Amino acid sequence: MVASVYTVAFEGIEARTVEVQVQISSGLPAFTVVGLPDKAVSEARERVRAALSAIGLALPAERITVNLSPADLPKEGSHYDLPILLGILLAMETLPEDSLDEYFVLGELGLDASIRSVTGVLPAALQAGSMGRGLICPYANGAEAAWAASAEIVAPKDVLSLINHIRGSQHLDAPEPSLAEDTATYLDMRDIKGQESAKRALEIAAAGGHNVLMIGPPGAGKSMLASRMPSILPPLMATEALEVSMIASVAGELQGGKVSKVRPFRSPHHSASQPSIIGGGARAKPGEVSLAHGGVLFLDELPEFTRATLEALRQPLESGKAVIARVQAHVTYPARFQLIAAMNPCKCGYLDDEGLACNRAPKCALDYQGKISGPLYDRIDLHVEMGAVSARDLSLPTPREGSGDIAKRVANVRALQRKRYEALSTGDTILLNAHADGELLEKVATPDDAGRVLLLEAAETMRLTARGYHRVLRVARTIADMAGSEQVGKVHIAEALAFRRISPQAALAAVR
Repeated sequence: MVASVYTVAFEGIEARTVEVQVQISSGLPAFTVVGLPDKAVSEARERVRAALSAIGLALPAERITVNLSPADLPKEGSHYDLPILLGILLAMETLPEDSLDEYFVLGELGLDASIRSVTGVLPAALQAGSMGRGLICPYANGAEAAWAASAEIVAPKDVLSLINHIRGSQHLDAPEPSLAEDTATYLDMRDIKGQESAKRALEIAAAGGHNVLMIGPPGAGKSMLASRMPSILPPLMATEALEVSMIASVAGELQGGKVSKVRPFRSPHHSASQPSIIGGGARAKPGEVSLAHGGVLFLDELPEFTRATLEALRQPLESGKAVIARVQAHVTYPARFQLIAAMNPCKCGYLDDEGLACNRAPKCALDYQGKISGPLYDRIDLHVEMGAVSARDLSLPTPREGSGDIAKRVANVRALQRKRYEALSTGDTILLNAHADGELLEKVATPDDAGRVLLLEAAETMRLTARGYHRVLRVARTIADMAGSEQVGKVHIAEALAFRRISPQAALAAVR
């Protein structure tokens, strides 16, 4: 007899159906798992053996063969433990033959027959619901699985209670979806004195989803401003929260199985490796760019990251996806994030201060800023040059306007954009000006005659690329939205151009 139990394998955040086939046949006692299992799957044999012993059962003294089909799809992770155990119980006729036909099963086994939490339960539950199936998962993951409203969720704490539920001698209540409370204490923009231009740039960035690069000497407030970005961003919408939580689930970072509406804010150290930023590793896990999906990726000391890592950012910034290539498959993770980057103008940081600058200035600035390639620089919408904060600025009274006031304006502008793009029926998930492109961008951001003339003149003078030209239009559209203007005008184009540096090399030549 061959018994079958269904589970999933993950390719990015997509769950692919895997059939766990179990055959018990005559022959010398053996327990073999085939179908491209990794080390964790192969070790399931010992966990299954111990779990069965804990509930008073034993493996039959026969040949047990477990096939994970399709056999050419790599199988990774410990969530195959429970489907393998249930497949064996079906083959032993301990469970009714068709009792698990309508379920996907995931779960890691403890030696005491407990069922322990695993990663990827949320995408598995959504896949199960889309196929009209239910899901059996660990109790600890029940809250996240319950967000798949169309799927029946069974979340047992241990194997014995699951067996009793299947047999009908015990009933397990369906878990309830749980939403994580926002208990974070946000830093307030009110703490920032001076740097009004940088504050304005961050508000524009938050309203339109634009990328920002802040360039200034040490102590200018770059990190302070970036750390306050979460305080002015609106919470995630339901669809966004679900997608962000799916990534966190696959990465094993969904705390307590609770979906959160708080936008991610990731701030990796500049010593981070390329796979940790972009994604990869032996199991092709999501990197920081994907964990920041729907939120902010803050890269402090941008030139200190390795050149390869910075160049690898170009594709996610352009496409909103991180593609990890492997010999056997290409794994794609969503990576639609806002890049907030900060850097000093040169290695010593004091390029514009003759008293503090090193004796290599301005040559050191050319070398330092040259670490940021033109194509990466071109993908950043807003370039903010910040000066040192004076003692006079610090002695000023605390600003009246705080993060709450800015957040209200940002939420209103984002609601306006969402309404606009939904009315245009674009057929995709464009919600912000930063994501508009091609014909759609021309439709929503065509400037008036005066604005067009200014933009054309600036494009020639500043030698803007086609990408730079379109990014100026996107920023101008956001500025117009903030001003309540239907038409992109000359004043909006002018402000967008003011936040557009020519290039690090050209700017350095101007300093000379």
